[in-house]
Amino acid sequence: MNRRGFLAGLAGATGAAAISSPLIAAPLAKVRETGFLRVGVYANNRPWSWESGGKPAGIDADLARAIAEALGVRADVALFSADEEVSDDLRNVVWRGGLLGFQRCDVMLHVPFDLEFAKQEDKVVFVAPYYREDFTAICSAQTKNCDAPPQLFQGKRVAAELDSIPDFYLVGGFGGILSNDVEHFSTGYEAALAVQTGGADMAVATRAQIEAVIKDHPEAKGQLRKSPLPMIPSNGWDIGMAVKENSRSLGFAIEDVILEMTESGRMAEIFAAHGVAWEPALAATPHS
Repeated sequence: MNRRGFLAGLAGATGAAAISSPLIAAPLAKVRETGFLRVGVYANNRPWSWESGGKPAGIDADLARAIAEALGVRADVALFSADEEVSDDLRNVVWRGGLLGFQRCDVMLHVPFDLEFAKQEDKVVFVAPYYREDFTAICSAQTKNCDAPPQLFQGKRVAAELDSIPDFYLVGGFGGILSNDVEHFSTGYEAALAVQTGGADMAVATRAQIEAVIKDHPEAKGQLRKSPLPMIPSNGWDIGMAVKENSRSLGFAIEDVILEMTESGRMAEIFAAHGVAWEPALAATPHS
């Protein structure tokens, strides 16, 4: 499973991973005994997690600290570089540790919460889906109609993260008429930022990336697209967390924390601080 593809929504959330084994108490007890919770978050993944002033910053970093506080321990937030596949990240961060000395974490944030993928990963348990992500677009203040079909931006400057779903969508979609207009960036946040700083007329990225850019640069008056993007190959996806298979008790405790944060409004507050409107994961939404 390619990380960019999965995190960009190649797989929509299809439900929670089943948790059927007996609860194991030792890992949660160990966290409380040591007095800290080590949380792995992606580096260079703004607005979710990045380094600022020598410390982890972002939604996931703030969420990690809030979880640790609720468990009565200190947060040890560790930034890690993404490997080629999500499975590699789970191995390096959750159940084994990195070959170059990266210490295994108690929990990893921002993992795809998908039943089919979970069936392939028997060394981890997926828990606490906490956000529903999707794609949208941002247009410059000068754009007359940001909800226009993307192909009408032919001849204008269009931005996307390299080798991402938005990249494939813009370059290969609509008969390829935008292929010569797409400029590539390292992240979706940077692609959206190019619109705000005058380097592009339109960008496609995740909603969180675009909302964060608009919050960070309100003076640019970038426009958030209101209607769905036509024919984009994703209807959204859930993101959640992962713990080692024998750490289910910790996973259960974290799920309780996330539920309390959701009901109290704390979850929405953390997202709002970064300009992102919190959307509950479908897997976390009760169905009647």
